[in-house]
Amino acid sequence: MKFASFIISLALISCSTLPKIKSLKTIVVEKTSIRAISPKNENQVWFAGSGGKVGKVDFSDSSLELKTITDSKNEFRSSALVGNLFFTLNIGTPAQFFKVSTNFDYNKIVYKEEGEKVFYDSFYFSNATIGVAVGDPITNCFSLIITKNGGENWTKLTCDQLPKLVDGEAAFAASNSNIKVIDSIIYIISGGKKSRLFKSENLGETWEVFQTPIVQGETMTGAFTMDFYDKKIGFIAGGNYDKPNEKSNNKAITFNGGKTWKIVANNAFFGYTSCVQFVPNKKGKELVACGYSGVFYSKDFGKHWIQLSDENDFYTLRIPNEKTIILGGKSKMTQIQLN
Repeated sequence: MKFASFIISLALISCSTLPKIKSLKTIVVEKTSIRAISPKNENQVWFAGSGGKVGKVDFSDSSLELKTITDSKNEFRSSALVGNLFFTLNIGTPAQFFKVSTNFDYNKIVYKEEGEKVFYDSFYFSNATIGVAVGDPITNCFSLIITKNGGENWTKLTCDQLPKLVDGEAAFAASNSNIKVIDSIIYIISGGKKSRLFKSENLGETWEVFQTPIVQGETMTGAFTMDFYDKKIGFIAGGNYDKPNEKSNNKAITFNGGKTWKIVANNAFFGYTSCVQFVPNKKGKELVACGYSGVFYSKDFGKHWIQLSDENDFYTLRIPNEKTIILGGKSKMTQIQLN
């Protein structure tokens, strides 16, 4: 892996505070594209990938467990670790929501849906009880299913319970990060011909829809990823998947729960972005992003970024603590530990 020098033009950040890589470990997971990762801690990480595969890596001893739990044609792009259970959901039809024991000796399908347009993108558990999954529209609304009993049973909302989408508006299954649930608040970001924030403060009973300034208007434009640090501070990123070097209007931040957004770092630092996440315990100031241009770190709400890595085959990331970044990508899982 090649690492870029820590360069940031005109940044208002002291060089002494810039993160530096203390150690890096990569575990090869052959012939598996990994877009869904669920860390238990800085070393133990469960993941789901292509080929119907789920697995676990332990960076403390570089061990890998891998198991195929469904047809090898199926691809997983979302996952969650809930206590002693691991959940994953494949894209395409039939959609199958798997509940898997963390030692992989047991798995059960807890939800199944068939149909030509069925395509679930991602899901999120806010706690051990409540989870929400979002999928592309079958008619003119998102597909949305909710569990209130820890994933054992799922209920699908009808279109009359959901906001309407415009033609060409959907969601991207890029990194299991276009949905976030905090307490009873659901945040969903769309992309494509329109890129908007959909927000419910009562687990889907009523909704508000907010415009974003992110690039949009074409099939493969918009926000591909979103994270909320708390109920107010959120960040979206993406761009134009077909023109990944374009850096215009592809990063934006909100400080009022998504009602209004401000473009940051316009025409700078990186283009198409697959995943962005807040660093915990940093008051929303610090973020990590990965995508076509590599892996980047910001310490000032996304205004400026430094490049940690120029590897462009990472699809998703999670940050279990302030000093550890876990990344999943093309046939690999990587742990970066910072000073």
